[in-house]
Amino acid sequence: MTLHVRPTRGLRPLLRRPPLPSFRGKLHDARTATVIGRRLAVAVAVCFVTGLISHYLQQPPEWLKDALPSRPVWGYRVTQGLHVAAGIAAIPLLLAKLWTVYPRLFVWPALRSVRHALERLSVAVLVAAEVFELFSGLLNVAQWYPWPFSFVPVHFAVGWVLIGALLLHVAVKAPEIAVHWRRRSAGTLAPLEAGALEGTDRRSLLAAVGAAVGAVTVVTVGQSFTPLRRLDLLAPRHPDHAPQGLPVNRTAVAAGIGTRAVVDGQWRLRVAGPLPYELTLEQLRAMPQREVTLPIACVEGWSKSARWTGVRVRDLLERAGAPPGARIRVTSMERRGAYRVMEMGRGYARDPLTLLALRLKGEELSLDHGYPARIIAPNRPGVLQTKWVTRLEVL
Repeated sequence: MTLHVRPTRGLRPLLRRPPLPSFRGKLHDARTATVIGRRLAVAVAVCFVTGLISHYLQQPPEWLKDALPSRPVWGYRVTQGLHVAAGIAAIPLLLAKLWTVYPRLFVWPALRSVRHALERLSVAVLVAAEVFELFSGLLNVAQWYPWPFSFVPVHFAVGWVLIGALLLHVAVKAPEIAVHWRRRSAGTLAPLEAGALEGTDRRSLLAAVGAAVGAVTVVTVGQSFTPLRRLDLLAPRHPDHAPQGLPVNRTAVAAGIGTRAVVDGQWRLRVAGPLPYELTLEQLRAMPQREVTLPIACVEGWSKSARWTGVRVRDLLERAGAPPGARIRVTSMERRGAYRVMEMGRGYARDPLTLLALRLKGEELSLDHGYPARIIAPNRPGVLQTKWVTRLEVL
């Protein structure tokens, strides 16, 4: 019996190439990715640095509490406004960057080596962290939290993951970035010889991305940069549309505060220290009153300056016999909330601009703004400008 063996032209590969899409567009290239990527990197860097400032002003470690500066008075307003504005501007940049590089998802073989696998894993971590940070931050601006975890610590932790993944990605891609960094670089000029319209196409794309960044910035930044408040079309808060002309994050109802009549019947200011004492609202009003103009700025990105009238906190502490370097603990009447109790370092406590405020813009505080008394201090996050204050404790 004779065996007939069919000749083969070679061994078939163990993994067949799946049907993959082809991309003919000229702008899914390294030069375009480099230009958009460096702009995105600037926005991410601004977000990271200002986010660190915000976090450590809100939740300072023990060694930093007395070192935090109360000047400039507008410091937190600027840094947090930049944080939110840069984060919103980064969203169209991220979408453009992903559009430029997404054809690389379809390269074959998917994993060419261990190094290639690690590189792709690092890119996946970078993209996931960046998407999470930008879109969770955007939802925080709108005060919508459709997740079971606490936003602040998770957002802070993932921010470190993002910046680490970004630095690793830049280090790995540094040779390719360098080759396409300038318009006249060798890597940039080579494709132009094959397609004369590519430079024009790229400029059009970059102009469109720049216009998108400018548009989302202009229609949202007015919530903190008040000269543009008339263009504040998409931000969740307008600096003028609020009780007493100042936005409110947490209302009296949300904090479990009753009506003014109930508050008046219950309220006493208790100052605990070497010489403890209590004050009624009338006694507090009879003390020397100071007037200051200070901004209130919140983590959601809105801010506005206002005129406040009240008693200097340092005067209340001196009456209680507090030593010069003392911190204070401030307690609110509210029944629940992460910032019901707040600590204030000595720099804020002794600052002559820090008030237990009783009036806003010459009017008695509304209940939503903290009636009968609230803290207002310079260069301080809004969540730490405690409302409905009922107790000051010398530490």
